[in-house]
Amino acid sequence: MGYRFIVAAGCLAILLTAGALPAQEGTYVGSEVCKDCHQEEYDRFMKYSKKADSFKSIKKMEKKLTPEEYRECFECHTTGYGQKGGFVSEQQTPELKDTGCEVCHGPGSLHADSEDPDDIIGVLTMENCMTCHNEERVNAFDFNPLLYGGAH
Repeated sequence: MGYRFIVAAGCLAILLTAGALPAQEGTYVGSEVCKDCHQEEYDRFMKYSKKADSFKSIKKMEKKLTPEEYRECFECHTTGYGQKGGFVSEQQTPELKDTGCEVCHGPGSLHADSEDPDDIIGVLTMENCMTCHNEERVNAFDFNPLLYGGAH
């Protein structure tokens, strides 16, 4: 039994050092966690960005939408909806109910733990914005995406 354990541990060590196992995935932690180290950016985002209160927009529309249509709104108006560890509901994941930092910068758990800038998307491009601000949605909702508009 001891021999099998040593062989298994050796194989695991080889796999880890060779990068054969998938890298650890980050999970969503909510913008409040970002505030601890990025107070200035957080304050500006909360004060000037419409995204910071984005759930209110869809809540106003809830009665006019089917449940399926309402849930479709979560894709852009919440953090991480439909992704592992993302928004589930107001009751289960209230810290993710608005469009927060991680919608643009990616799941923040790894960065929050390590403080390593390589563990988060630091510099954003228009491609990052196009997930929500794509041509179809811009035309459907008659809004103009602004790179860095209202953010930090």
